[in-house]
Amino acid sequence: MCSGSFAKCLGITLIPLAILCTLANILLFFPGGKTVDNNENITDEVWYFGGLMGSGVLMIFPALVFLGLKNNDCCGCCGNESCGKRFAMFTSIIFAAVGLVGAGYSFIVSAIAIDRGPKCLTSEGYNYPFGSGDYLSNSTLWEVCKGPGDIVTWHLTLFSMLLIMGAVQAVLCAVQVINGLIGTICGDCCGCCGGDRPV
Repeated sequence: MCSGSFAKCLGITLIPLAILCTLANILLFFPGGKTVDNNENITDEVWYFGGLMGSGVLMIFPALVFLGLKNNDCCGCCGNESCGKRFAMFTSIIFAAVGLVGAGYSFIVSAIAIDRGPKCLTSEGYNYPFGSGDYLSNSTLWEVCKGPGDIVTWHLTLFSMLLIMGAVQAVLCAVQVINGLIGTICGDCCGCCGGDRPV
């Protein structure tokens, strides 16, 4: 498979992941599936926009670049048609690095949010009743949260989704860095990649 075709496959995979991460972050603004009267009652990590910006918007740019690599020849350079494709593959490494940063940011924010637990309504008002992930192994502690809705399950489900999807996006971008290096060195299609050079 040629480097450009492989990058296109990665781009096709990243687009739905970016959309899902954006939706998950938006849903976190409605704790337990309920609207809150005061924005201060929303978990702080939701406001860091890990899924919206990190795994969402920042991931769209690399995905679109990867999608366009298959047909991008940059008009060649110095009389060598493959030179333009090599430059395009080199540029994809930079965008893959941007994607890695975004996915890493989302992953870290999600991990912190899962460890800290949700901000929920307790007998003392809205606060963080859980410390250092102790609620993860003991679901009876969840009863401390009176609302809104089933906030602990909501929080864990959505931030776990962001954590997993951020990790997948990071792996895909890391794979594209390697693919981009191969494409830069070998050209878009080379014998070592299982394809023939275009005539």
